[in-house]
Amino acid sequence: MDSRTFFSFALTPVAVAILSMPAMAADTLPATPDAVAAAPAVTQGAVPDVLLAQVAPVPESMPAGSVPAAGTASASSEGADYRVVVTGAGTGASKPLTVVTDPRKARQPIPAQDGADILKTVPGFSVIRKGGTDGDPVLRGMAGSRLNVLLDGEHILGGCGGRMDPPTAYVFPDSYDRLTVLKGPQTVLHGPGNSAGTVLFERDREARPEQPGLKANVSGTVGSFGRRDVMGDLNYATPDFYVRGTGTHTRSDDYKDGSGNPVHSSYERWSGRMALGLTPDANTLYELTYGRSDGEAAYADRMMDGTKFDRENIGLRFEKRNISPLVRKVEANAYRNYVDHVMDNFSMRPATPAAMRALSNPDRETIGARVAVTLQPLESTRVIAGVDAQENQHTLRMSKGVMAGTAYEAMPRIEDGKFRQLGLFGEVHHNLDDRQRLIGGARVDWWEATDQRMTPSLATRGLKRDDTLPSGFLRWERDFDQGNGTVYAGLGHVQRFPDFWETVGGMRQSTSTNSAFNTRPEKTTQVDVGVNWKNERLSTSLSTFYNRIDDYILIDAFNTGARFGKVGNPAVVRNIDASSYGLEAALSYALTPQWKLDASLAYVRGKNRTDGTPLAQMPPLEGKLGLNWNNGTWSAGALWRVAARQDRVDPGKGNIAGQDVATATPGFGTLSLNGSYKVNKRVRIIAGVDNVFDKTYAEHLSRSGTMIPGYIQTGRINEPGRNWWLKTTVALD
Repeated sequence: MDSRTFFSFALTPVAVAILSMPAMAADTLPATPDAVAAAPAVTQGAVPDVLLAQVAPVPESMPAGSVPAAGTASASSEGADYRVVVTGAGTGASKPLTVVTDPRKARQPIPAQDGADILKTVPGFSVIRKGGTDGDPVLRGMAGSRLNVLLDGEHILGGCGGRMDPPTAYVFPDSYDRLTVLKGPQTVLHGPGNSAGTVLFERDREARPEQPGLKANVSGTVGSFGRRDVMGDLNYATPDFYVRGTGTHTRSDDYKDGSGNPVHSSYERWSGRMALGLTPDANTLYELTYGRSDGEAAYADRMMDGTKFDRENIGLRFEKRNISPLVRKVEANAYRNYVDHVMDNFSMRPATPAAMRALSNPDRETIGARVAVTLQPLESTRVIAGVDAQENQHTLRMSKGVMAGTAYEAMPRIEDGKFRQLGLFGEVHHNLDDRQRLIGGARVDWWEATDQRMTPSLATRGLKRDDTLPSGFLRWERDFDQGNGTVYAGLGHVQRFPDFWETVGGMRQSTSTNSAFNTRPEKTTQVDVGVNWKNERLSTSLSTFYNRIDDYILIDAFNTGARFGKVGNPAVVRNIDASSYGLEAALSYALTPQWKLDASLAYVRGKNRTDGTPLAQMPPLEGKLGLNWNNGTWSAGALWRVAARQDRVDPGKGNIAGQDVATATPGFGTLSLNGSYKVNKRVRIIAGVDNVFDKTYAEHLSRSGTMIPGYIQTGRINEPGRNWWLKTTVALD
């Protein structure tokens, strides 16, 4: 066992050893969503904190350090959840366009091991499979930088020009306390470009206890195909400071599909993080964090595998609350994320002749900061305004031949793309009366990008470009049935700057030159309409949307040939006009105190209005039906997932994460089962089996398999066959 694996596993016995120690008093713990929801009602016309959770207002009664990030103050759709295993069926929005969930809960299929895995359990999400890990998440048919993903309020961008490492590849779900999904362009607080939505992976800041105390959480998972996970989380807090350390390790061998054929998909990943927080008084927090992670992963869709995903993170955070009746909160954070990525064609696959060995070593440094202030000019109005900025630099070096595995380390890194962004934003929540409210916001982003590639024939070599891009939204919400339901309608507009993969990565071209660097920004205008309602037995949500996208950035892989003096050119990047519409619906019904029925439905349909064809990379209609039983000690559940046939394809076209293949995808259905036993208030054992009937199938959104010796090449990468798993969780809190 190497040092990285040891670090992750070492936390396990330590956490278990301290279970005999006294737990912290309950009144010293951070405020929970249920506790906030149970707080006394606010006066008529005042802005209730539970309604402002999306913008993270600070309830004045909360202790220092327990400041919730987005979504904390709202009761999650899971809330005090009977679902021991989260399947996605019945997981609707807890409030308009917002889904909040606990990423540490067991998931089905097998508990998530990266960010894309866990997002797949949220209705409306799909994942583009490449192997066993590091899939690209897709929300409502939109992928890449159309989906804004933040880790503790920080942006992280991968290094691979072929998307081996999307932002979610650096997410270890068990190390986070909360996952919040904000659907559509209905917030301006979390950075630019969220035309599909915003995803927030967040950790809690610890409460300021009256007495020092220690908490621990540990979990372990074993499963088919050599799956092994472990997570440890230790936290020591005093009235003046807290220290929190988290470590994770996950691995798997190649899985087999339902026909027993192995898929090139093994992986191993680990992470570690330390946080030091200072709480000099009840309203002040200073926090310093440091994290590292690394791993390796085999890919079934390409000729190289990832042998290094080394990420280093350092972050600083400051929060001050209750400054005055007008100034409720000031917050600031700064961070640096560095990714050093290595991929090659010989380390993780059958022997490659030495002379044909190839290695690529891209890296990216992302530096960012954000400052925001929360104001309450009126009892019924709260405003959040601020500024955010980001700069990222990408470099690349490559080596070939017998010494490819070591020669690259002595080679210089060549800069090829640099991006800078500065944004100003403001968001207002205003109560019209005790049942109606308006939420609106606007932001403007200044972008600058430099094409640093030095290829002599490149049309945009050394070129610099800049754009000023506005975005904004307005949403009306109205409560009904004594607050049990909410109806809403929102209009949002986002202008998105083309990202690295759409301009520089992959040496893609435009329709007129051998460079895509001058691709125009994408402009999305979207209407969101929906309703949420619940009572003691029934909880429902329905969210619908329609958008028109001007200058949609399309990757056209088949639009190649002998052009611009080359043969077999890379894909072409085109601006087209497009539109899409769809819905997500969820229902949860208590048949009896022990039996619950869950259901969800997700649908999206897109059109390429320029070419008169279906918009590529649209997922099929998908439904989930779950039945769960829970008596408080034992639980059992079944999940039936069904996907319809998808024949609306446009071969070769798509986005930076994937393009349509030439054939339709047949529909399929899979059955999964789970059960659990609560040993005591600290220990729970959960087991499950996915794909009970060992069905051979592939998702519509999947990369094509490539030819690898010893493996069967498939048009789409097949999903795992029957998969048994068991997860144990131990908590002291």
